[in-house]
Amino acid sequence: MMTQAALYIVPTPIGNLGDMTLRAIEVLKQVSVIAAEDTRNSRRLMQHFDIDTPLVAVHDHNEQQRCQWLGEQLTQGKSVALISDAGTPLINDPGYHLVAYCQQQGFDVVPLPGACAAIAALSASGLPTDRFSYEGFLPAKTKARCDRLNDLADASHTMVFYESPHRILDSLTDIETCMGAQRRIVMAREITKTFESILSMSVHELRQRLIDEPRHQKGEMVLVVAGKPKQKEALPKPALQTLALLRKELPLKKAAALTAQIYDLKKNALYQYGLEQEKSDQAGE
Repeated sequence: MMTQAALYIVPTPIGNLGDMTLRAIEVLKQVSVIAAEDTRNSRRLMQHFDIDTPLVAVHDHNEQQRCQWLGEQLTQGKSVALISDAGTPLINDPGYHLVAYCQQQGFDVVPLPGACAAIAALSASGLPTDRFSYEGFLPAKTKARCDRLNDLADASHTMVFYESPHRILDSLTDIETCMGAQRRIVMAREITKTFESILSMSVHELRQRLIDEPRHQKGEMVLVVAGKPKQKEALPKPALQTLALLRKELPLKKAAALTAQIYDLKKNALYQYGLEQEKSDQAGE
């Protein structure tokens, strides 16, 4: 049984209708009203899943005004679902003002998991996912875009952007300029759709690939950019000389621990250096 007087955040497919969850269909059928970014687009989706719940438009231009009316529906004990044209609401789509309003008024906000282009692209990128940031669309103007990219250039975590076909080459040019030609990047295009493609290479290579094969400039795009590689701290030369002497008399682990104690260094760094030296020595034999 559905909780009354709640706002449900309901993801919808980003391409493949098979990605609509059973729970999402059930919620959309049971709520009193569906707040949709574009009622024309959403009506086709509702017809496909035989959902006849009333739709009301809630988009960037009227969201703050709609909050009060939707709040009145919730006050009357009715339930409301929020959907966007595709994917998870609020992820580069309207909904922030409505969710904030409902929380301030004490109404329950219930999120449903589901389709999200940013997360789908990240999961297939092959780049680190232990830390990442979602950056949305880059600015349209070159200077503002470069300012944003320069702010992010030294970040060590993975970054996720959305981009549009008519700006993709300009954005790749600026990413190359601000972050380096060899920075690793993944472009996930038309995720879940017929012409889905995932390209992984350096920024320079990707830009050239799109110039050589213009078909890759079409469709909805997610860019997943690797963070700046962390530079290894250089170990002082006297410490390395001491480690080399101790290695002749002691096991590497003990030699690294003593060297670390003498020079106030991290023993793991010295131990890893010693292992690399042993591999190098063995390869040279």
